[in-house]
Amino acid sequence: MGSESLIILIVIPQNRFCDQQLLDLKSVFDEIPLKTIVLSKSGTEAVGEMKTKLTPDGILVDWDKKFLVKKKYDAVVVVGGKGAKNSIWNDPILPQILTDHYRAGKVVGALGLSVVALARAGLLTGQDASAPDHEGCIQELKDAGVYIAEDSLTCSNLIVTAGDDSSGKLFGEKVLELLGFT
Repeated sequence: MGSESLIILIVIPQNRFCDQQLLDLKSVFDEIPLKTIVLSKSGTEAVGEMKTKLTPDGILVDWDKKFLVKKKYDAVVVVGGKGAKNSIWNDPILPQILTDHYRAGKVVGALGLSVVALARAGLLTGQDASAPDHEGCIQELKDAGVYIAEDSLTCSNLIVTAGDDSSGKLFGEKVLELLGFT
């Protein structure tokens, strides 16, 4: 498969996404000739915690309409940030997207507070996952039967989790490694 045909979906919270995670991910992914598509719940301009402004490529509900020439993205990555609790945790579509891609053998992952999205999709039950030191997030993961790892990055069965904001580059490199880049 030519790397030009690889597409990674990056889902961000509508507002208060983690700037560092997103910028680190994009810096790693931009080194490889692949395409990234950034979507959010509304698709309107989002503002990060550090005031980075970003207009996503579209809205999450249209995840499969506009950008895919094939049936699935090669990886689905969910960026964290303080806004994740409001716009990512309860998103009705995201768990289905994550589950469908995981079942299709694609890489799925989440950073920071958005790790809850993987737990709510049922993909982390009985597994280790990295998570931020955030009471609500840790409780959500424990309620879903997830074991909290000490490591800032975990990877198991094509699922990657990162617990802190400084893991964006490592996370991105792990996703690329799972996609066959070394």
